[in-house]
Amino acid sequence: MTNPLSDALVSTQWLADHLDAPDVRVVDASWYMPAENKNARDFYDAEHIPGAVFFDIDDIAADDSAPLPHMMPDAIKFSAKVRKLGLGDGVRVVVYSQKGSALAACRAWWMLRHFGHHDVVVLDGGLPKWIAEGRPVTDAPTPPRERHFTARANSFLLREYDQVLSNVKTKREQLVDARAGERFRGEVDDPWGKSGHVPGSYNLPFTKLLNSDGTFKSADEIKAAFDAAGVDLNKPIVASCGSGVTACVLAMGAYISGHKQVAVYDGSWAEWATTEDSPVDTGPA
Repeated sequence: MTNPLSDALVSTQWLADHLDAPDVRVVDASWYMPAENKNARDFYDAEHIPGAVFFDIDDIAADDSAPLPHMMPDAIKFSAKVRKLGLGDGVRVVVYSQKGSALAACRAWWMLRHFGHHDVVVLDGGLPKWIAEGRPVTDAPTPPRERHFTARANSFLLREYDQVLSNVKTKREQLVDARAGERFRGEVDDPWGKSGHVPGSYNLPFTKLLNSDGTFKSADEIKAAFDAAGVDLNKPIVASCGSGVTACVLAMGAYISGHKQVAVYDGSWAEWATTEDSPVDTGPA
């Protein structure tokens, strides 16, 4: 597998060439923000890449005991869900989104890596690029092919509330927020109540890492975006966002630039804003 950007991405041509390979599994991990009022499963049922299965982050990637959306489940639940989709040991998982390379495709990529499955890549440009090139789609259901999934959680890739709160004082890690600038600065009402950001954090909207066609920018362009945000890619980084989805786009961007061990604050602003006494800053970073 080769790609001019990173070993975490594959091109539409690569997938077309390997679509029927027995060790390749294709996954539609699309998700829409609540305000968009769209159902990713409905779009999947209408058209998807042949052989793709649907990865619902609000089901598979959800801790039922948590009051917040799509929180990381435990290893037992995650492995039980994904193995029914045919995702597991000995296969290469290719994840795509109905909205280019971003959002939940990167969330699924990060979650699979967290649970020890490293042979996972994101389709650069996602379904829009695939369709624009005239490649096949189908509405035919994909028969289940259950496969064993050995979950080995890597806690280094995950941060929880208490760790982020402690980091406000220690500043051992750079917390980078993927939300839009106006939300980060507290200039608009926030869907989670409090407006602003975690004190000491940096702001790098995830859209700055993507081209207009939904593909990722080059490693040099991504590094320049991190530099412009004041983030040092040579130092530890934790990515955050609204509810833990677009933070994974930052994790992917850092990976493309050579920083392969970026952690994600799973609860992100949804947890921070709804937790009593969380410190909040407004204004620029």
